[in-house]
Amino acid sequence: MSESATPEPIRSVLNKSEPATPEQVESDSVAIDPLKLEAEPAAAAQLFGSQIDVIRSFTNNLADQGEILGLIGPLELPRLWSRHILNCAIVAPLLRPGLVGDVGSGAGLPGLVLAIARPDVNFVLIEPMERRVAWLHDQVAALHLDNVTVVRARAEEARLAHPLDKVTARAVSAFSKLIPLTAPLLRTGGELILMKGEGAQREVDAAAKPIRKYRLRDVEVITLGVGVLPEATRVIRATVD
Repeated sequence: MSESATPEPIRSVLNKSEPATPEQVESDSVAIDPLKLEAEPAAAAQLFGSQIDVIRSFTNNLADQGEILGLIGPLELPRLWSRHILNCAIVAPLLRPGLVGDVGSGAGLPGLVLAIARPDVNFVLIEPMERRVAWLHDQVAALHLDNVTVVRARAEEARLAHPLDKVTARAVSAFSKLIPLTAPLLRTGGELILMKGEGAQREVDAAAKPIRKYRLRDVEVITLGVGVLPEATRVIRATVD
């Protein structure tokens, strides 16, 4: 899938107090300290298969540039693979060929990770912040991901050419607030696949009103990665009628 134009032109609005742009990082970044970056877990090869070299490149890029760009915190390198990359990749089997939107893509977690793991699926990464959009465009080009489109917009303002088959999101907002942002983007019968923490079931219980309003059914919490990852990944999955 080729990249589409963003809803508004991308132009530099950064000042000295803001994270650098990808272009600035090229001259400012330093070599990754191998003592700080988490060693690649054995599960990575299992989860990515033939795409392992691509995810290695993305992980190294994120480790090298992520903190400078404000995409990840300074304490994330020792757990970058297990807490972030594999945490996202474990969701890949829930997807099917079609059009998947990732809301609030940020660093590309989970959107870029899933696009790498599932080259048979087309992705639309929806992100409102200019510097993050620039990073996403940069990575799509650098990694030669022809199944990814980047759109600069808030989810509620996104104007997509086609309704989505599935929507993903990670660490964006509470389920009750995510429903009105994501459900309207889906076709009838489309699915929400939202990554959550240990309180996922509590979020479902607290979202009874928007669940009814936006006609969600088969709402469930799925636990993934037990015995494979250090920490299980929890996903709220629901179908939109």
